[in-house]
Amino acid sequence: MRAPKVKPKWRPPLALIVYAVLLTVMTLPIITIIWFRVVRAASGAMAPAEIATLAAVVILTLIVAYVLTRTLTTPINALIARTEEIARGGRSAIRPLEIYGTREVATLSQSFLDLAGKLVDHSDYVRSFATHVSHELKSPLTSIKGAAELLRDDDESNPMSLGQRNRFLANIIADTERLDRLLSRLRELAKAELPSEQGSSSLGDIIAQLKMQFRPLAISDEGSADKMLSLPGEAAGIIFANLAENAFQNGATTVAIKASSEGRKMTIQMRDNGHGIADGNRDRIFEPFFSTRRDNGGTGMGLGIVRAMLASHGGSIELLDTSKDGTAFRIVLPCIA
Repeated sequence: MRAPKVKPKWRPPLALIVYAVLLTVMTLPIITIIWFRVVRAASGAMAPAEIATLAAVVILTLIVAYVLTRTLTTPINALIARTEEIARGGRSAIRPLEIYGTREVATLSQSFLDLAGKLVDHSDYVRSFATHVSHELKSPLTSIKGAAELLRDDDESNPMSLGQRNRFLANIIADTERLDRLLSRLRELAKAELPSEQGSSSLGDIIAQLKMQFRPLAISDEGSADKMLSLPGEAAGIIFANLAENAFQNGATTVAIKASSEGRKMTIQMRDNGHGIADGNRDRIFEPFFSTRRDNGGTGMGLGIVRAMLASHGGSIELLDTSKDGTAFRIVLPCIA
């Protein structure tokens, strides 16, 4: 989306407004003195008191002008220069100003730094994400192309056997299914990162859906079935289904879900008895496309989708310290108002 443009027309700069006001204020005592001299029909040189008054007015006006320039125009101009530098790609401009002047300018500057930092992080994320997607798509596409070319160039004088042909066709089908899973995950991730409609769902209903979807898993609610989550039913289903699928793929047979409320936050802990997560992978499990099950069809996007969807509803997820006998995640959501 292209940013809207400000309608071009002449607008007075802040400095001009400030100095115009100051000059107006300075002329008031001068006009007052002239008025009294005319009314009194006085003549001759100005009285020393009048000269001192005018000098004091000029000095005070200059002092006020300096204060306003330092506290308003200087930091605002510096902030404008920073925005232009960042727009040209200068990341070094994301740093505090040397002079803020007023509390409002400091607040504006902090908001600007926060926004600029988020935009830079988002830009890095998009660049990294595009690289990962290209890599993930390239591998199955290359495999499909190679198999198709071999089938096309089959020599009639020495044709490949039926088993070879079926093996190539099976590879093509497997790679297309992998692409289909990847594209489905990409759609889920795109949906997760967009602002979603607010809603609520019952944890008991979510657990019932998981029991139907993952029959080999023994899923327990630990007395939390009556809890209401500040998540729409569809979003909650996607989040907990991804976590349950990860548990199932890692050899879990039981999953325990427990929810508790404290203040304005609700905490949901989801623990399984699977193989656990290796210490070397703990810091990478939320990275896009990181998977230890790539050979078995894993896309490495499930936990990324979970985190993005929770963030879009004001929530978060973290991996708890566990042994190799299982994995536990903690989800934090705002309570329903």
